[in-house]
Amino acid sequence: MPSWMKMIKELTIRPKGERKIRKSPSYSFDEDLKNPLSGKKVKEILSKSSDVVFREFSLQGKERIPCMVVAVDGLVDKNLLDQFILKPLMVDLPGHPELAQVKLSNVVDITIQSLLPGLEIKKISKMGDAVDAILSGDSVIFFGDLTEAIVIGARGWANRGVTEPITESIVKGPREGFSETLRINTSLLRRKIKHPSLRIISLKLGDMTNTDLVVTYIEKIASPDIVSEVFRRLSKIKMDGMLGNGYIEEMIEDNPYSPFPQISFTERPDVLAGKLLEGKVGIIVDGTPIVLVVPAVLTQFLNVNEDYYQRAMVAILSRFVRYVGAFVAFVAPSVYIAVTTFHQEIIPTDLLLSISAGRQGVPFPALLEALTMTVVLEILQEAGLRLPKPIGSTIGIVGALVIGDAAVKASLVSPLMVIIIGLTAVASYAIPTFDLSLAVRLIRFPLMILAGILGFFGVTVGLYVILIHLLGLRSFGVPYTSPIAPLRIRALLQDTFVRAPWWALKRRPQLIDVEEPRSGGKGKTK
Repeated sequence: MPSWMKMIKELTIRPKGERKIRKSPSYSFDEDLKNPLSGKKVKEILSKSSDVVFREFSLQGKERIPCMVVAVDGLVDKNLLDQFILKPLMVDLPGHPELAQVKLSNVVDITIQSLLPGLEIKKISKMGDAVDAILSGDSVIFFGDLTEAIVIGARGWANRGVTEPITESIVKGPREGFSETLRINTSLLRRKIKHPSLRIISLKLGDMTNTDLVVTYIEKIASPDIVSEVFRRLSKIKMDGMLGNGYIEEMIEDNPYSPFPQISFTERPDVLAGKLLEGKVGIIVDGTPIVLVVPAVLTQFLNVNEDYYQRAMVAILSRFVRYVGAFVAFVAPSVYIAVTTFHQEIIPTDLLLSISAGRQGVPFPALLEALTMTVVLEILQEAGLRLPKPIGSTIGIVGALVIGDAAVKASLVSPLMVIIIGLTAVASYAIPTFDLSLAVRLIRFPLMILAGILGFFGVTVGLYVILIHLLGLRSFGVPYTSPIAPLRIRALLQDTFVRAPWWALKRRPQLIDVEEPRSGGKGKTK
């Protein structure tokens, strides 16, 4: 019987009369990782994984030294491993002047200094460092029973290239976006900010996944209090698995029960560079093209990166349209319910007669009518997202037309209600940030219920509650409603509701507190 079948049999077959599943013998990796470095122990730990490769050979110097190279198939560049590690040590060394001096006590230092080419080579002496390096895609060379080893950077796995991000497409501007590979992302950022003050600090999270991530900021601009708070919150995360930035976002946000996003994200290197120049901090997680940016304020979720590639007047108009769209998506169904249910006297007579004629035969009140249509809209949007792209867009359009037309003909909803819900859906698409759009869609339901129960008074109460909640929100200590409350006139006039021309930006728009408020604007050149 093959060994793998025996292992499965041992783990699954229970003795007679045993009610509970017997646990497999526990293996304390944490205890082993604290032991002195040993190639034999590393082989014992990793030999049960078929993708871990062990290549043993001998190095003949002043002494004969047994060597072992360990790497993970699929994570390492095999050509690099063969040409720059195995070939120099096994083929090119005979006749090397340093080889005669090599013995077990000095083999690590001489190998690093004279025998192996390569940029990323370092010496390690801990078991945990060796296992982590191997499972991260590096190659590790062990020398006999020596408690030191060499880590060589030879990573090379399949990855998606630099492509245009789907969620942040623009007309004017660069077409490159982040990918799932951490070092590609940091290199894209480094191309944008070529200054020694740019800090890229590496961390690992997840006891089982050991996910790599970096915290990036500009030292002369970012507030030290915000930077230290980011590291403090990240250091408190204790989880077995860290598979994406969504895990981190929920763990470090200030108010987890708020529907409003308190951490922004981007897929574009130019957007991240712009945020860092404003004094913010980026969190790049390996395995995802989404980069988290903290702190976040409400107004930034209605701004897009193309505002900074267009002329100022065009950007101001675009922002005005987005703010109007967000307001319509937020309150349009509630206002319609309140007006048609409680405040018909404010509607002009001709319009009131038209609305009444459209509602003839509709058996449901306006509140139930609006809630039903909104739920149907949410179902169509969710179906369009989850289906394959060619089918999803067709389902969304055809489903909305067929269901809306059939509902009107069957007198289940009024024609004006279909118009209001359709206008609300289109207006919500004007919100450029997906997280804020989700928050608006979520809050829309309690506002409609308040409008159906109390009319405009209920809508006003709901808006006041939301305003009080927003005023109390903080993102890493920064007021969420900045620069409106607390009021910062310069930021309002430079980069909030309007976007000032670049030649007028003589100081950095202070949406948050920064160390260096100076920007690069020198005034008009003509």
